Amino acid sequence: MIVRGAVLREMGLPAPYAASRPLRIEEVELAPPGPGELLVRIRAAGLCHSDLSVIDGSRPRVMPMLLGHEATGEVIVSEAPGFAAGDVVACAFVPACGTCGPCAEGRPALCEPGASANTAGTLLAGTSRLSSPQDRPGGGSAAAHPSGGGSAAGRRPAGLHHHLGVSGFADHAVISAHSAVKIDPSLRPEIAALFGCAVMTGVGAVVNTAQVRAGRSAVIFGLGGVGLSALLGAVLVGAHPIVAVDVVPEKLELALELGATYAVDAAEGVEPVRAATSGGADYAFETVGSAKVLEQAYAATRRGGTTVTVGLPHPSQSFSVPAVSLVAEERTVKGSYLGSSVPSRDIPRYVALYRAGRLPVDRLLTATVGLDDLNQAFDDLAAGTSIRQVLLF
Repeated sequence: MIVRGAVLREMGLPAPYAASRPLRIEEVELAPPGPGELLVRIRAAGLCHSDLSVIDGSRPRVMPMLLGHEATGEVIVSEAPGFAAGDVVACAFVPACGTCGPCAEGRPALCEPGASANTAGTLLAGTSRLSSPQDRPGGGSAAAHPSGGGSAAGRRPAGLHHHLGVSGFADHAVISAHSAVKIDPSLRPEIAALFGCAVMTGVGAVVNTAQVRAGRSAVIFGLGGVGLSALLGAVLVGAHPIVAVDVVPEKLELALELGATYAVDAAEGVEPVRAATSGGADYAFETVGSAKVLEQAYAATRRGGTTVTVGLPHPSQSFSVPAVSLVAEERTVKGSYLGSSVPSRDIPRYVALYRAGRLPVDRLLTATVGLDDLNQAFDDLAAGTSIRQVLLF
Protein backbone atom coordinates (compact mmCIF):
# COMPACT_ATOMS: atom_id res chain seq x y z
CA MET A 1 0.00 0.00 0.00
CA ILE A 2 1.04 3.62 -0.44
CA VAL A 3 1.37 5.76 2.70
CA ARG A 4 2.42 9.34 3.37
CA GLY A 5 5.30 9.74 5.77
CA ALA A 6 8.11 12.03 6.94
CA VAL A 7 11.42 10.78 5.51
CA LEU A 8 14.84 11.99 6.66
CA ARG A 9 17.44 11.55 3.93
CA GLU A 10 20.32 13.57 5.41
CA MET A 11 21.27 14.27 9.01
CA GLY A 12 22.72 17.55 10.18
CA LEU A 13 20.98 20.02 7.91
CA PRO A 14 21.09 23.51 9.44
CA ALA A 15 18.31 25.01 11.51
CA PRO A 16 15.83 26.52 11.11
CA TYR A 17 14.29 23.34 9.82
CA ALA A 18 11.31 25.23 8.42
CA ALA A 19 13.82 26.53 5.85
CA SER A 20 16.20 23.56 5.34
CA ARG A 21 13.32 21.01 5.48
CA PRO A 22 15.19 17.87 6.57
CA LEU A 23 11.89 15.98 6.80
CA ARG A 24 10.36 15.43 3.38
CA ILE A 25 6.75 14.31 3.15
CA GLU A 26 6.81 11.49 0.62
CA GLU A 27 4.64 8.73 -0.70
CA VAL A 28 6.22 5.50 0.52
CA GLU A 29 5.46 1.87 -0.25
CA LEU A 30 4.55 -0.21 2.77
CA ALA A 31 4.62 -3.99 2.33
CA PRO A 32 2.13 -6.13 4.26
CA PRO A 33 3.08 -7.56 7.65
CA GLY A 34 4.99 -10.80 7.88
CA PRO A 35 4.72 -13.46 10.61
CA GLY A 36 4.63 -11.89 14.06
CA GLU A 37 3.92 -8.41 12.68
CA LEU A 38 1.02 -5.95 12.63
CA LEU A 39 -0.26 -3.39 10.16
CA VAL A 40 -1.26 -0.37 12.24
CA ARG A 41 -3.17 2.75 11.22
CA ILE A 42 -1.27 5.43 13.12
CA ARG A 43 -3.56 7.77 15.02
CA ALA A 44 -0.94 9.96 16.75
CA ALA A 45 2.84 10.21 17.19
CA GLY A 46 4.79 12.36 19.62
CA LEU A 47 7.74 14.56 18.67
CA CYS A 48 10.66 13.59 20.91
CA HIS A 49 14.26 14.72 21.35
CA SER A 50 15.25 11.24 20.19
CA ASP A 51 13.79 12.16 16.80
CA LEU A 52 15.45 15.58 16.93
CA SER A 53 18.82 14.03 17.76
CA VAL A 54 18.63 11.99 14.55
CA ILE A 55 17.67 15.06 12.55
CA ASP A 56 20.56 17.16 13.91
CA GLY A 57 23.04 14.25 13.69
CA SER A 58 23.83 13.90 17.39
CA ARG A 59 22.31 10.40 17.35
CA PRO A 60 23.64 8.87 14.11
CA ARG A 61 21.34 6.44 12.31
CA VAL A 62 21.35 4.74 8.93
CA MET A 63 19.83 6.86 6.19
CA PRO A 64 17.31 7.35 4.70
CA MET A 65 14.82 6.73 7.50
CA LEU A 66 11.12 7.27 8.12
CA LEU A 67 11.14 8.85 11.58
CA GLY A 68 8.82 8.64 14.58
CA HIS A 69 8.94 6.22 17.51
CA GLU A 70 6.39 7.42 20.09
CA ALA A 71 3.10 6.38 18.53
CA THR A 72 -0.31 4.85 18.97
CA GLY A 73 -2.72 3.38 16.46
CA GLU A 74 -5.31 0.80 15.51
CA VAL A 75 -4.42 -2.66 14.29
CA ILE A 76 -5.73 -3.20 10.75
CA VAL A 77 -4.11 -6.58 9.99
CA SER A 78 -2.58 -8.95 12.51
CA GLU A 79 -0.17 -11.75 11.68
CA ALA A 80 0.60 -12.32 15.36
CA PRO A 81 -1.20 -14.24 18.10
CA GLY A 82 -2.78 -12.11 20.80
CA PHE A 83 -3.66 -9.22 18.48
CA ALA A 84 -6.68 -8.69 16.25
CA ALA A 85 -7.99 -6.05 13.90
CA GLY A 86 -9.51 -3.23 15.92
CA ASP A 87 -7.08 -3.45 18.84
CA VAL A 88 -5.61 -0.09 19.85
CA VAL A 89 -1.92 -0.25 20.70
CA ALA A 90 0.86 1.92 22.02
CA CYS A 91 4.25 1.36 20.44
CA ALA A 92 7.37 0.66 22.51
CA PHE A 93 10.60 1.67 20.79
CA VAL A 94 12.53 -1.47 21.80
CA PRO A 95 11.02 -4.60 20.22
CA ALA A 96 11.89 -7.13 22.92
CA CYS A 97 12.36 -10.70 21.66
CA GLY A 98 11.54 -12.26 25.04
CA THR A 99 14.24 -14.94 24.89
CA CYS A 100 17.69 -13.31 24.91
CA GLY A 101 19.69 -12.96 28.13
CA PRO A 102 18.38 -9.53 29.20
CA CYS A 103 14.80 -10.44 28.29
CA ALA A 104 15.04 -13.66 30.30
CA GLU A 105 16.20 -11.57 33.27
CA GLY A 106 13.14 -9.31 33.01
CA ARG A 107 15.02 -6.44 31.34
CA PRO A 108 13.40 -6.15 27.89
CA ALA A 109 14.69 -2.59 27.44
CA LEU A 110 18.12 -4.17 26.94
CA CYS A 111 16.96 -6.80 24.42
CA GLU A 112 19.96 -7.70 22.28
CA PRO A 113 18.14 -8.58 19.02
CA GLY A 114 15.95 -5.51 19.53
CA ALA A 115 19.00 -3.27 19.87
CA SER A 116 20.59 -4.80 16.78
CA ALA A 117 17.42 -4.30 14.74
CA ASN A 118 17.09 -0.69 15.88
CA THR A 119 20.70 0.02 14.96
CA ALA A 120 20.23 -1.54 11.52
CA GLY A 121 16.95 0.29 10.92
CA THR A 122 14.92 -2.89 10.51
CA LEU A 123 12.06 -4.61 12.26
CA LEU A 124 12.85 -7.27 14.85
CA ALA A 125 12.91 -10.01 12.19
CA GLY A 126 15.69 -8.19 10.36
CA THR A 127 13.40 -7.15 7.51
CA SER A 128 12.12 -3.84 6.21
CA ARG A 129 8.57 -3.22 5.06
CA LEU A 130 9.36 0.26 3.71
CA SER A 131 10.55 1.26 0.26
CA SER A 132 10.61 4.28 -1.98
CA PRO A 133 10.87 4.22 -5.80
CA GLN A 134 13.62 6.84 -5.76
CA ASP A 135 15.85 4.55 -3.68
CA ARG A 136 15.86 1.78 -6.29
CA PRO A 137 18.45 1.61 -9.04
CA GLY A 138 17.00 3.66 -11.85
CA GLY A 139 14.13 4.86 -9.65
CA GLY A 140 11.82 2.16 -10.99
CA SER A 141 8.55 1.04 -9.52
CA ALA A 142 7.96 -2.10 -7.53
CA ALA A 143 6.84 -5.32 -9.17
CA ALA A 144 3.10 -5.42 -9.59
CA HIS A 145 1.47 -6.34 -6.30
CA PRO A 146 -1.70 -4.99 -4.68
CA SER A 147 0.23 -3.92 -1.59
CA GLY A 148 3.25 -2.43 -3.32
CA GLY A 149 5.35 -5.41 -4.33
CA GLY A 150 6.82 -8.71 -3.23
CA SER A 151 5.92 -11.24 -0.59
CA ALA A 152 5.59 -10.06 3.01
CA ALA A 153 7.81 -12.67 4.58
CA GLY A 154 10.98 -12.33 2.53
CA ARG A 155 10.77 -8.91 0.94
CA ARG A 156 13.64 -6.53 1.67
CA PRO A 157 12.68 -3.23 0.00
CA ALA A 158 15.52 -1.01 -1.09
CA GLY A 159 16.95 1.79 0.89
CA LEU A 160 14.36 3.04 3.40
CA HIS A 161 14.83 2.26 7.09
CA HIS A 162 12.53 1.95 10.08
CA HIS A 163 13.08 4.20 13.09
CA LEU A 164 13.32 2.19 16.32
CA GLY A 165 10.97 -0.41 14.92
CA VAL A 166 8.07 2.04 14.64
CA SER A 167 8.37 4.80 11.98
CA GLY A 168 5.28 6.48 13.35
CA PHE A 169 5.47 9.69 11.29
CA ALA A 170 3.26 8.05 8.66
CA ASP A 171 -0.43 7.31 8.39
CA HIS A 172 0.26 3.54 8.53
CA ALA A 173 3.13 1.41 9.84
CA VAL A 174 4.12 -2.23 10.01
CA ILE A 175 5.61 -3.12 13.38
CA SER A 176 6.64 -6.25 15.21
CA ALA A 177 4.02 -7.45 17.67
CA HIS A 178 6.86 -7.25 20.21
CA SER A 179 6.70 -3.45 19.79
CA ALA A 180 2.97 -3.26 20.58
CA VAL A 181 1.03 -3.05 23.85
CA LYS A 182 -2.77 -3.11 23.82
CA ILE A 183 -4.32 -0.10 25.57
CA ASP A 184 -7.72 1.35 26.44
CA PRO A 185 -9.26 2.29 23.06
CA SER A 186 -11.16 5.21 24.58
CA LEU A 187 -7.94 7.04 25.45
CA ARG A 188 -7.47 10.17 23.34
CA PRO A 189 -4.78 9.33 20.76
CA GLU A 190 -2.78 12.50 21.40
CA ILE A 191 -2.49 11.39 25.04
CA ALA A 192 -2.08 7.67 24.34
CA ALA A 193 0.99 8.30 22.18
CA LEU A 194 2.89 9.80 25.12
CA PHE A 195 2.90 6.53 27.05
CA GLY A 196 5.19 4.83 24.50
CA CYS A 197 8.23 7.00 25.26
CA ALA A 198 7.94 10.14 27.41
CA VAL A 199 5.88 8.61 30.20
CA MET A 200 7.41 5.15 30.13
CA THR A 201 10.94 6.59 30.10
CA GLY A 202 10.50 9.37 32.66
CA VAL A 203 8.19 7.70 35.16
CA GLY A 204 10.07 4.43 34.73
CA ALA A 205 13.39 6.07 35.59
CA VAL A 206 11.94 7.02 38.97
CA VAL A 207 9.86 3.93 39.67
CA ASN A 208 11.94 1.15 38.08
CA THR A 209 15.53 2.33 37.74
CA ALA A 210 15.97 4.40 40.91
CA GLN A 211 13.09 2.88 42.91
CA VAL A 212 12.67 6.15 44.79
CA ARG A 213 11.03 5.78 48.17
CA ALA A 214 8.58 8.19 49.78
CA GLY A 215 10.23 11.04 51.65
CA ARG A 216 13.51 10.86 49.71
CA SER A 217 14.65 13.97 47.87
CA ALA A 218 14.83 14.12 44.08
CA VAL A 219 16.08 16.64 41.53
CA ILE A 220 15.24 16.57 37.83
CA PHE A 221 17.59 18.27 35.37
CA GLY A 222 15.72 19.13 32.16
CA LEU A 223 11.98 19.63 31.87
CA GLY A 224 11.05 18.30 28.47
CA GLY A 225 8.52 15.53 28.04
CA VAL A 226 10.75 12.93 29.70
CA GLY A 227 11.93 15.24 32.48
CA LEU A 228 8.43 16.35 33.41
CA SER A 229 7.31 12.71 33.29
CA ALA A 230 10.09 11.95 35.78
CA LEU A 231 8.76 14.77 37.92
CA LEU A 232 5.27 13.25 37.76
CA GLY A 233 6.81 9.94 38.80
CA ALA A 234 8.57 11.58 41.75
CA VAL A 235 5.29 13.15 42.87
CA LEU A 236 3.54 9.80 42.42
CA VAL A 237 5.91 7.95 44.75
CA GLY A 238 5.93 10.71 47.37
CA ALA A 239 9.46 12.05 46.95
CA HIS A 240 10.21 15.20 48.99
CA PRO A 241 11.52 17.72 48.34
CA ILE A 242 11.43 17.69 44.55
CA VAL A 243 13.63 20.19 42.73
CA ALA A 244 13.06 21.01 39.05
CA VAL A 245 15.95 22.49 37.04
CA ASP A 246 15.76 24.10 33.60
CA VAL A 247 16.56 27.35 31.79
CA VAL A 248 13.04 28.04 30.49
CA PRO A 249 10.89 30.02 32.98
CA GLU A 250 7.62 28.65 31.61
CA LYS A 251 8.79 25.07 32.16
CA LEU A 252 9.87 25.88 35.72
CA GLU A 253 6.44 27.40 36.37
CA LEU A 254 4.71 24.29 35.02
CA ALA A 255 6.94 22.07 37.16
CA LEU A 256 5.74 23.90 40.27
CA GLU A 257 2.13 23.44 39.15
CA LEU A 258 2.77 19.70 38.72
CA GLY A 259 4.15 19.25 42.22
CA ALA A 260 7.78 20.38 42.33
CA THR A 261 8.76 21.84 45.70
CA TYR A 262 11.37 24.17 44.23
CA ALA A 263 12.26 25.42 40.75
CA VAL A 264 15.85 26.39 39.96
CA ASP A 265 17.24 28.20 36.93
CA ALA A 266 20.02 25.96 35.60
CA ALA A 267 22.19 29.04 35.02
CA GLU A 268 22.53 29.37 38.81
CA GLY A 269 24.51 26.13 39.04
CA VAL A 270 24.12 23.33 41.57
CA GLU A 271 24.44 25.26 44.81
CA PRO A 272 20.76 26.29 44.94
CA VAL A 273 19.87 22.64 44.36
CA ARG A 274 22.12 21.48 47.16
CA ALA A 275 20.70 24.14 49.45
CA ALA A 276 17.12 23.13 48.64
CA THR A 277 17.93 19.49 49.47
CA SER A 278 19.92 20.16 52.68
CA GLY A 279 23.31 19.42 51.16
CA GLY A 280 22.41 17.30 48.16
CA ALA A 281 19.62 15.17 46.76
CA ASP A 282 19.13 11.48 47.40
CA TYR A 283 18.37 11.06 43.69
CA ALA A 284 19.25 13.19 40.68
CA PHE A 285 17.87 12.58 37.19
CA GLU A 286 19.59 13.90 34.06
CA THR A 287 17.18 13.99 31.11
CA VAL A 288 18.92 16.45 28.78
CA GLY A 289 21.38 14.19 26.99
CA SER A 290 24.42 16.28 27.95
CA ALA A 291 27.61 15.08 29.62
CA LYS A 292 27.98 18.51 31.24
CA VAL A 293 24.50 18.30 32.76
CA LEU A 294 25.25 14.76 33.93
CA GLU A 295 28.26 16.09 35.83
CA GLN A 296 26.03 18.74 37.41
CA ALA A 297 23.50 16.11 38.40
CA TYR A 298 26.25 14.07 40.03
CA ALA A 299 27.48 17.15 41.89
CA ALA A 300 23.94 17.81 43.13
CA THR A 301 23.61 14.46 44.91
CA ARG A 302 24.51 13.83 48.54
CA ARG A 303 26.84 11.23 50.01
CA GLY A 304 25.28 7.86 49.28
CA GLY A 305 23.17 9.42 46.54
CA THR A 306 22.18 8.01 43.17
CA THR A 307 22.49 9.78 39.83
CA VAL A 308 20.31 8.42 37.03
CA THR A 309 20.99 9.44 33.44
CA VAL A 310 18.15 9.18 30.95
CA GLY A 311 19.22 11.48 28.12
CA LEU A 312 21.15 10.30 25.06
CA PRO A 313 24.24 12.45 24.41
CA HIS A 314 26.31 12.26 21.26
CA PRO A 315 28.39 9.05 21.30
CA SER A 316 31.59 11.10 21.38
CA GLN A 317 30.74 12.75 24.71
CA SER A 318 32.19 11.51 27.98
CA PHE A 319 31.94 12.72 31.55
CA SER A 320 34.22 12.66 34.56
CA VAL A 321 33.66 12.50 38.29
CA PRO A 322 36.06 12.41 41.24
CA ALA A 323 36.77 8.69 41.24
CA VAL A 324 37.35 8.52 44.98
CA SER A 325 33.81 9.76 45.64
CA LEU A 326 32.32 6.57 44.23
CA VAL A 327 33.92 4.64 47.08
CA ALA A 328 34.40 7.12 49.90
CA GLU A 329 30.88 8.53 49.49
CA GLU A 330 29.21 5.36 48.19
CA ARG A 331 27.79 7.17 45.17
CA THR A 332 25.91 5.38 42.40
CA VAL A 333 25.59 6.33 38.72
CA LYS A 334 22.94 4.43 36.77
CA GLY A 335 21.74 4.48 33.20
CA SER A 336 18.05 4.16 32.44
CA TYR A 337 16.90 3.15 28.96
CA LEU A 338 13.17 3.00 28.25
CA GLY A 339 12.75 3.67 31.96
CA SER A 340 14.02 0.14 32.71
CA SER A 341 10.46 -0.75 31.81
CA VAL A 342 8.54 -3.87 30.94
CA PRO A 343 6.16 -2.20 28.46
CA SER A 344 3.42 -4.83 28.64
CA ARG A 345 3.35 -4.35 32.40
CA ASP A 346 4.06 -0.66 32.79
CA ILE A 347 2.08 1.04 30.02
CA PRO A 348 -1.31 -0.31 31.25
CA ARG A 349 -0.34 0.62 34.83
CA TYR A 350 0.54 4.18 33.87
CA VAL A 351 -2.63 4.53 31.81
CA ALA A 352 -4.65 3.38 34.84
CA LEU A 353 -2.85 5.92 37.05
CA TYR A 354 -3.62 8.63 34.50
CA ARG A 355 -7.27 7.60 34.52
CA ALA A 356 -7.23 7.80 38.34
CA GLY A 357 -5.84 11.33 38.25
CA ARG A 358 -2.46 10.40 39.72
CA LEU A 359 -0.40 10.91 36.54
CA PRO A 360 -1.66 14.06 34.79
CA VAL A 361 0.05 13.19 31.54
CA ASP A 362 -2.24 15.49 29.58
CA ARG A 363 -0.40 18.49 31.09
CA LEU A 364 2.64 17.56 28.97
CA LEU A 365 0.80 18.15 25.69
CA THR A 366 1.77 21.48 24.16
CA ALA A 367 0.08 21.23 20.76
CA THR A 368 -1.07 18.91 18.02
CA VAL A 369 0.39 19.32 14.53
CA GLY A 370 -0.12 17.98 11.03
CA LEU A 371 2.29 15.99 8.89
CA ASP A 372 3.20 19.05 6.83
CA ASP A 373 4.04 21.03 10.00
CA LEU A 374 6.79 18.74 11.29
CA ASN A 375 9.84 20.78 10.32
CA GLN A 376 8.53 23.91 12.06
CA ALA A 377 7.47 21.79 15.03
CA PHE A 378 11.02 20.47 15.43
CA ASP A 379 12.28 24.07 15.37
CA ASP A 380 9.96 24.71 18.32
CA LEU A 381 11.23 21.60 20.09
CA ALA A 382 14.87 22.59 19.55
CA ALA A 383 14.15 26.09 20.87
CA GLY A 384 12.63 24.71 24.07
CA THR A 385 9.29 26.39 23.48
CA SER A 386 7.33 23.15 23.57
CA ILE A 387 7.16 20.14 25.86
CA ARG A 388 5.35 17.52 23.79
CA GLN A 389 3.87 18.21 20.40
CA VAL A 390 1.92 15.36 18.87
CA LEU A 391 1.40 14.60 15.20
CA LEU A 392 -2.30 13.83 14.95
CA PHE A 393 -3.78 11.98 11.98
